[in-house]
Amino acid sequence: MTTCFAVFGNPIEQSKSPQIHTQFAQQFDLDIDYRKILSTPEQFATDIQQFFANSGQGCNVTAPFKEQAFTQCDIVSAAAGRAKAVNTLYKNNKNCLCGHNSDGAGLVNDLKHNQQVELKGKKIMILGAGGATRGILEPIIAEKPATIVLANRTEQKAMQLAHEFADLYAIRSTSTENPEFTHAPDLLINATSASLSSDLPVSETKLVGARTVCYDLAYKKEPTAFLQWAATLGAEKTIDGKGMLAEQAAISFQMWTTLQPATKEVITWLANN
Repeated sequence: MTTCFAVFGNPIEQSKSPQIHTQFAQQFDLDIDYRKILSTPEQFATDIQQFFANSGQGCNVTAPFKEQAFTQCDIVSAAAGRAKAVNTLYKNNKNCLCGHNSDGAGLVNDLKHNQQVELKGKKIMILGAGGATRGILEPIIAEKPATIVLANRTEQKAMQLAHEFADLYAIRSTSTENPEFTHAPDLLINATSASLSSDLPVSETKLVGARTVCYDLAYKKEPTAFLQWAATLGAEKTIDGKGMLAEQAAISFQMWTTLQPATKEVITWLANN
C-alpha cells in the first residue's frame, strides 16, 4: 500500500523534499507518494486538515508556514516549543496533531557527523535573530560551546532572543553593522535570508580567520555570496545547508516510519542537483 506524505510551502516548486524522501524510502523498499503542496496563509490550516483527512501520514512544512504550523498543533515537542515553529507534522494514535522542529538537530548532525566539526568548547557566532536562529539554538547549546554570540542588524532583536534562552545559556548579542568581538569565531553561521537574494549578511572581514568554519543555512547550486566571501577571506572550511536539509529530513522520516535512513548518498545527490 502506498503511504502518502507531503511538504507545504509557498513557493514550493523548488523543494527537493520529494526526491530526498523517495530515496530514503527506497532504502527500505517502501512505496511512498510524497507531494509538493502550494498553500497560502489563509488556506494553510484547512489544507493540513484535508491532507490528514485524506490518509496523509505525515508532512513537512517550509517557509512561510513553520510558525503557523506551530499554532495548529495539539501537541508540540520541546524543540518545537523552543523554536515556536514546526517543520514536521504527524497524527498520534489519539488523532492529535503533533509537531516537531528538526532543523537544529539536522544542523548539528551535519556539522558533527558529516563535516567533522565539533561544537563543544568552541566560540560560535550566529548571524541573524529570526526564526531560523530560534530553531537551531537549543541543539547548539546542548553541545556545550564556549561562547555563543548573536549578531543581528538590529541588536535589540538579538538581545530579546538571547533573553528567551537565558535559562539555558548566557548568550551574548551584538550588531552586524559594528560587531563587538575579541577573536574570530571558530564557527560562523549565517542564519539570515541574505543569501536568498545574493546579499552579504555582514561585511566585517575580521570575523573570518584561518581557523573559522563558515556555515550557511541556505544553499544554491553554486556557493552562496556568504560562502564566497568567507572563502576569499581564507576560512578554514565553507559549508552550505544541503547536509542540514538531508539530516533534518531524515529525522522527519524516522518519526513517521520508525526507520533510520542513511543520508550520505542523498547529500551527494543534493550536491549535484
